[in-house]
Amino acid sequence: MNARRDSQPERWLHGLYETFALWFGLLLLGSITLTWSALSVPLYYLLPRRWAEPLGRWAITLGFRLYLGALSLIGACRFDLRALDTLRAEDAMIVAPNHPCLLDAVMVISRLPSMSCIMKADLVDNVFLGAGARMAGYIRNDAQLSMIKQSVAVLKNGNHLLIFPEATRTTRWPVNACKGTTALIAGRARVPIQTVFIETDSPYLIKGWPLFKRPAMPITYRVRLGRRFDPPEKAGAFTAELERYFIDELRDAPRFLPPDAPSVNDPKPD
Repeated sequence: MNARRDSQPERWLHGLYETFALWFGLLLLGSITLTWSALSVPLYYLLPRRWAEPLGRWAITLGFRLYLGALSLIGACRFDLRALDTLRAEDAMIVAPNHPCLLDAVMVISRLPSMSCIMKADLVDNVFLGAGARMAGYIRNDAQLSMIKQSVAVLKNGNHLLIFPEATRTTRWPVNACKGTTALIAGRARVPIQTVFIETDSPYLIKGWPLFKRPAMPITYRVRLGRRFDPPEKAGAFTAELERYFIDELRDAPRFLPPDAPSVNDPKPD
């Protein structure tokens, strides 16, 4: 009984710390993105595009790195993103991770300052992210032909491009069905596709996780590099191969989806 009485204050204090860490992280990220968004508006119009886009990408990388560093400093998260550093000096390629949570793009972009990415249109219009995203030359996903054309141009200019083959956060264990966009863009730009695996021990910010719901901390995130595929010749066949590869590599990953979430092992409907 004494042990239970002694552990109760510790649990209460740890819960208080987790609440502080949650709100600290949200407020810090909001402050960083909103500040840069405000600065981006005049810079977007004053600077030539050849200067604005590299500056915008570098600033976003720096801001995300400061944010993740602060989370590490207060002990809320542990990040092992060193594998991404090996890609920094590489030629143009598509970087294609799985997509378990909302922090995935933040982690990847924090290590690769020449990275452009395809973003949901509502995020490009967001007050916190929109101006900075436009200055960095990030690509909206609401016009398919324009998105593909801009993506190919980014790659032919020697930059990296972040694409999540699942298109959205994972809702089918261990990975969603992959879309053909990744293969189509890589084939047209004639660049390789570097697969990346993001692993975590927490369901924090998976699909359906409320933004203000407190997770258990600390949370561990680890990134590892997977196979690098040559530019595909046939988008359909390659997309099926890519999906099988992700399934094989992530089969033993922790499952945080709800019990009723679909799985690749579920029988297909007739």
